[in-house]
Amino acid sequence: MARAVLYCSDVLAPRRVDEHFAAEARAVRERGGEVALIDHDALIGGDMEQAVARVPRGPAAAWYRGWMMPSDRYEALAEAVRLRGGSLVVAPGQYRSAHELPGWYGAFSGITPKSVWLPSTPGRVPAQEDLAAAAGKLPGGPGIVKDYVKSRKHEWDEACFVPDLADTARLAQVVRRFMDLQGDDLAGGLVLRAYESFVAPRSTATEARVWWLDGEPRLVTAHPDSVSPHAPEPELGHVRAAVRRLGCRFVTTDLALRTDGVWRVVEVGDGQVSDVHQDVAETALAGLLVDEARGG
Repeated sequence: MARAVLYCSDVLAPRRVDEHFAAEARAVRERGGEVALIDHDALIGGDMEQAVARVPRGPAAAWYRGWMMPSDRYEALAEAVRLRGGSLVVAPGQYRSAHELPGWYGAFSGITPKSVWLPSTPGRVPAQEDLAAAAGKLPGGPGIVKDYVKSRKHEWDEACFVPDLADTARLAQVVRRFMDLQGDDLAGGLVLRAYESFVAPRSTATEARVWWLDGEPRLVTAHPDSVSPHAPEPELGHVRAAVRRLGCRFVTTDLALRTDGVWRVVEVGDGQVSDVHQDVAETALAGLLVDEARGG
C-alpha cells in the first residue's frame, strides 16, 4: 500500500496544495500515493481541529511535507492525527532530534563545527558573562551565531558572523541583533558555532544536501541555495555512521567542502521540512515518500 503524504494547503485556496509543494504532490499522486491537506496557519496558531480537518480518518501512517514548525507544534500535529485514527511516520521525538541542533549535535560532533548552546526565549538576550563563558568553550577565533534551527546568514555581518569570539562586546552586539531579527521565530535558544572556512561555490558544486531514509543515503542533491545545480559526490561513510547514531527515520545532512579538502556537515534537518534544489525533479523525492511503503 502506498504511503499518504500530508501537505500544507494554499492559504488563498485551502482545497489545494500550497504552490511551493504542488508539483511534488502531483508526482506523489502519479506514483499512486495519497495526498491530504494540513492548514499550517491553524497549526501554528494552535487550532488543531482546523489544522487537520482535511486529513481523512482511519488507521494509516503518513509523512508530513511542508513548512517548518516548532517541535511542540509537530507534537501537537501528531496527537491530532492520532485522534483521527492515524499516525505520522516520523515520531515527535525523532522530529525534534533531527530538527534542532542540540538533538543531533552529539551524533555528529566529530564531523561538524564545534558548538555550544544557551536555552533562551524570544526577547531574552543572554548576559554578556554567560556569552563569554559559552564562547570560552569553543576554539579561539571567529564564530557563528544562530538558533537551534536556523541562522541569519543573509545578514552576515550584523546578525551572524563574529570576527573574534573573545571580543565579548562584539559577540553581544551580534547576538542582540540576531535575536531582534528572529523575534518570536527564535527556535529553542542561542547557538554559538566555531567558524570554519569553506570553498566558495563557483563553477563546481561544493555544497550538497543528502537525503537519508532509515540510515541510507537515498538522494544526493545540490544544496537549495547552491548556484550550481550539479550535486557533488562527497564520501559519505563517516556521515552514514553519524546518521545511524542519530537513529531518525528521515534526515537531511548539508555538507560543505572545507578549504583543506574535507567535507563537513554544516547542518542536519528532518527531511519532512527540508527544501529541495529547484533543479531537482519532483519525482525524485516523491519516489522516496511513496515507494518507501511498498512492502511495509
